[in-house]
Amino acid sequence: MRWFARLAFASALLVLGFVSTAPAGLSEGPRIATFRCDITPPVGQPLFSSDTVRTIEQPLLAKGIVLESQSQRYVLCALDWCELCNGSYDSMRAKIAEAAGTVPAHVALQCVHLHTAPIIDLDAYSLLVEQGVRPDGMHVAPPVFLSIQQRLADAVRVSVGRLIAFDQIGTGQAKVDRVASTRRCRDASGKIQPRFSSTRDPVLRAMPEGLIDPHLKTITFAQGQRPIVRLHYYATHPQTRYGDGRASSDMVGDARERLEREEGVFQIYFTGCSGDITAGKYNDASDKCRAELAGRLFDGMKAAAAATKLVPVETIRWHTEPLMFPRRNDAGFSSDECLARLNNRRESPVARFYGGAVRLAFHQRSAKPIELSSLEIGPVHIVHLPGEPMVAYQLFAQSLCPKDFVAVAGCGDGSPGYLCTQKAFAEGGYEPTASNVKPESEALLKKAIADLLGVTTTQNTQ
Repeated sequence: MRWFARLAFASALLVLGFVSTAPAGLSEGPRIATFRCDITPPVGQPLFSSDTVRTIEQPLLAKGIVLESQSQRYVLCALDWCELCNGSYDSMRAKIAEAAGTVPAHVALQCVHLHTAPIIDLDAYSLLVEQGVRPDGMHVAPPVFLSIQQRLADAVRVSVGRLIAFDQIGTGQAKVDRVASTRRCRDASGKIQPRFSSTRDPVLRAMPEGLIDPHLKTITFAQGQRPIVRLHYYATHPQTRYGDGRASSDMVGDARERLEREEGVFQIYFTGCSGDITAGKYNDASDKCRAELAGRLFDGMKAAAAATKLVPVETIRWHTEPLMFPRRNDAGFSSDECLARLNNRRESPVARFYGGAVRLAFHQRSAKPIELSSLEIGPVHIVHLPGEPMVAYQLFAQSLCPKDFVAVAGCGDGSPGYLCTQKAFAEGGYEPTASNVKPESEALLKKAIADLLGVTTTQNTQ
């Protein structure tokens, strides 16, 4: 376990500020750099759902930007992974911060939440090892994670040497046709019936789209009229199928990289509040559906880029809000039950790892808040949230600043699981069964979002 001790010690030094992160050679005017890194686990390593990499259909990428303004640097990064949780999230965030010459609080690290990709949580891995459980088929080997983490930090460090001036920021949005749909369908009796990412049941597919955010939002950083990078935000689970041994960025990667090739402009994609949103109404897991979904997502990205209006960059501000999520301790969620589950050989590997070890690791860090953040540039706001928030949180954030451009990225630290509304807990359905936080978290999360946006609200946060 020496690898784990070294990782924890190094992360603590960075988070506590004992390692110097003071940027050297900062410019007064705003500057930006992009970075890209292959973060694909090698063949033979586990993916989500205890699947194993047998073929690499597309490399899984980390894509991001380093922003520099007024003697500060900020990093926004999207990982083509399913989840990054607990201490592993803190470790990678700290490593990126060190490489960028900044502090962890100035790094927003979000997963795209692909299911043809791994879940990373070395705290959970350590718990399995301590209990004598072999986690080899559930989690990538720790040296693999540490190698990828170092490779990403190196890419960020190199990018800092390529910082260039930018003076314009652009916003655009477009409706995406027939991609997102609610997972929370209601049958004739009013009961919630889940419509998962791929659905062959004609009855479920015929049900309405339901509550979604139909708009894809795009933020462009530019030098004069020349775009440097585009950031895209859209709310849906991003997978068309999984469990077949492919490492793949799926329809998101298809659309994102196609636009990058066509435009010659760096493209980054962030998954929004999609905890209750999938492509299930329009997807039967066939190659045909994937191509159609990727094409319609690409059309939305291209239309949002075309609709972009550039304005001069105003002051760049970064906001953070620590949030203590109350942990669930009802039936099936207590620490003792999580420990029993991870030791239960009759449980599936997914249940033992995610429902047991990851959940227990989340319990054990109960005294440490999760940090939410937002980037503000004039009327443009980018909100960064943990877990898998329901789309209601994205719509709530946008409602607080109706005259501004508000983009929301979910899937930061994945340890809270699904972030449901209090109403959803009462209604039932799939999402509350995979939430590690109590129903009263809704009010706390909405207050944190309002604080990030600088809004004092008397609105009902329930």
